[in-house]
Amino acid sequence: MVVESAAQLRAAIVTLLDRALELESAAVRGLVPADTDSGEQQDDLAFVAQRLRRSVIRPLADAAPGEPERKAQATEEDRGGLGERLAQLARDATTLRLSPGVPAEVQEATAALQDLACRFAPGDSQLVDGLREMQAELPAAIQSERNGPYLVTNANHLADWLGTPLPTLPQMALCRCGGSKTKPFCDGTHAEIGFTDEKDPNRVADRRDTYRGQQLTILDNRGICQHSGYCTDRLATVFRVDQEPFVAPSGGRMDEIIRAVRSCPSGALSYALDGVEERADVDHHDTRVPSIEVSKDGPYRITGGIGLLGPEGEGQEQGTGASTEHYALCRCGQSQNKPFCSGMHWHVDFKDPVGDPDREPTIFEWAGGYPALLRMTRMFYEKHVPQDPLLAPLFANMSPDHPERVAKWLGEVFGGPQAYSEQHGGYPRMLSQHIGKGLTEEKRARWVQLIMRSAKEAGLPADPEFRSAFSSYIEWGSRLALENSQPGAKPPESMPMPHWGWNTAAGPPGSRISALQPTGEDDRPAVLPHPDEPVSFEKHVKTLFRHRDRQSMTFAFDLWSYGDVQAHRDAILERLRNGTMPCDGAWPPEHVAVFQRWVSSGSAP
Repeated sequence: MVVESAAQLRAAIVTLLDRALELESAAVRGLVPADTDSGEQQDDLAFVAQRLRRSVIRPLADAAPGEPERKAQATEEDRGGLGERLAQLARDATTLRLSPGVPAEVQEATAALQDLACRFAPGDSQLVDGLREMQAELPAAIQSERNGPYLVTNANHLADWLGTPLPTLPQMALCRCGGSKTKPFCDGTHAEIGFTDEKDPNRVADRRDTYRGQQLTILDNRGICQHSGYCTDRLATVFRVDQEPFVAPSGGRMDEIIRAVRSCPSGALSYALDGVEERADVDHHDTRVPSIEVSKDGPYRITGGIGLLGPEGEGQEQGTGASTEHYALCRCGQSQNKPFCSGMHWHVDFKDPVGDPDREPTIFEWAGGYPALLRMTRMFYEKHVPQDPLLAPLFANMSPDHPERVAKWLGEVFGGPQAYSEQHGGYPRMLSQHIGKGLTEEKRARWVQLIMRSAKEAGLPADPEFRSAFSSYIEWGSRLALENSQPGAKPPESMPMPHWGWNTAAGPPGSRISALQPTGEDDRPAVLPHPDEPVSFEKHVKTLFRHRDRQSMTFAFDLWSYGDVQAHRDAILERLRNGTMPCDGAWPPEHVAVFQRWVSSGSAP
C-alpha cells in the first residue's frame, strides 16, 4: 500500500529499516539459510550483511533522522530462506518507493534490495517481472542523490563502452564517487570516503558562445563540455585545440560540421541555420531509445531524453543551451561541474577494473565495439556513399537503420553480441540483400575502398594486426556478396554466421560452396536402415551428408569423419531439427529420424 502522509511515510521507512536490521543480524549469525554449501553459504551471508549495512540500513536511517540508534536481535524463528526474505523486502521497498515525496535515500535502499533479491533468486523471472510491473507507471529518470549515487528508474537500456548490454532492474543505483568495487553499480563506498557533490567554484563558466560562419552558426558552451575529443579529433579544421577562437565555423563542409555537432555526447554543441537553432535535429529527435552508456574510463553518456532530476526530485539545471536529450554525467567523482562530466577523468587517470590481462581481446573489442563500428558505417553511408556515382544509386532506397544493421552484422562477425542474428535474421537475411543485385567488380572495389577510408576517419585502430584482420574479412565478405548477387546464383541459404578472429582465414580454394557451382552432380543416394536394423555411421549416417554439405562445413568439422560427427552430434541434430542444416534446405523428416536413431542408440561407427 502506497502511503500518503509524512507521518505514515516515516513510519513505513522505520518499519522497513527494522526488518533490514533483523535480516542483517540473522545473516551475521548464520540463522538464515542461503541454499548453498557450507563454504559458499558463509560467503553469501557475509556479502548480504555488508550490502544491507552499506546500501540499505544506512540510507534508510538517513531518511528517518532523529530516530534513536536501532539494533535488532535475530531469532531462531523460521521466516523463510535468504532469497525469500530478500524478495519480500524488495517488494515492500518498491511499494514504499512509489509513495509521493519519497526521499532519495529510500530509492537507494530499494535499488540495493532489488539487486540482492535478484542475485539470490536467479531463476525467478517472475520476481523481476513483478518489480517492473510495480514501477511501470514511473517515468524513466535519473536522480542525483545528495552526496550519493545516481538513482536510475525504469531505464532499461544500459550498455558498456562496447555496446554490450548490461543487466538492468527497474530501480538501480549507479556509482558516482568513482570508488565502488562493483562499477558501474553503487556499493555504498561514497558514504565511507566522504564523497561530496559540490561544484568547484573555479569551474569553467556557464556561457554559450556563438560562432557565425558562411553556411551555419555553431553554438558552444565550454562550461558543459566533457572533452571527449569527438569534435577536435574528427574535424580539427573547425574545432581547434589550443587555438582561439576555439571554433572556426567556415573551416569545414556543412554536412561534416553538422555530423560533428550531432556526435557531441555532452550536449555542449548545437548549430543554427538562418538564425534559427536546429535543436531537434541535433538531439536526434524521436530516433534514439533512452539509453545509458558506461564509457571506457569515462562518464555515463545518456541519450534518448531520460529525465535528469536533482536531489529533491526537482529538474536538474543543466547549463545554458544544454541538450536534455543527451548529456554526460561524471563517474570518476572528481568533476568540477557535478553532476556533469568536466573531463577530470583524464586528469585523475580514472580507470575501470581490468579483466583478465591474459585473455585475448576479440576483433570486436579491439575495434572499440558497436559504437566504433556504428561511427564507421554512418560515416560511410552518410558521407561517402551519397557523393559516389557508383554506389549512390545502389543505396538510394536503403532503410533509415541500414548503418545500424551493418554495424551489428560486423560486430557479430568479429566476435561481439549476436545482435544481427537475434534482431534481423542472421545469415539468411544478409543473403537476401544481395540476391539479384547484379553487383560488379568495380562497385565491390569501390565499396571496399570507401569502407576502409571510413574506418580511418571514424578512428578505428590503425595497428597492422587489426587492419590485417579487418581488411581480410572486408575483402572476403565483399567478394562473397559479389558472387551471390550474380544472375542465376544459387548460394546456400542456411549457412551459419561467419566468425572472424585474429587467426581466421577463408580456407583453401574449393573449401567453400560457390553460389555459381552446379548442384547435385556428385550426390550419392542416401542409405536408410530398415526399421529393426541398427544404425551405423559408415553404412547410413555418412550417406545422408552430400559432398555439398561436407564442403559447406569444412570451416568447422568434417561431416564424413566419424570422430567429428560423433563429437558434434548434439549440435548437428539441433540444426537438423530446426532446418538450418544442410545449407540449402531442410532434410526430409525420415532422414532426421535416422540421425536421431543413431544418436539415441549410442552413435555406432
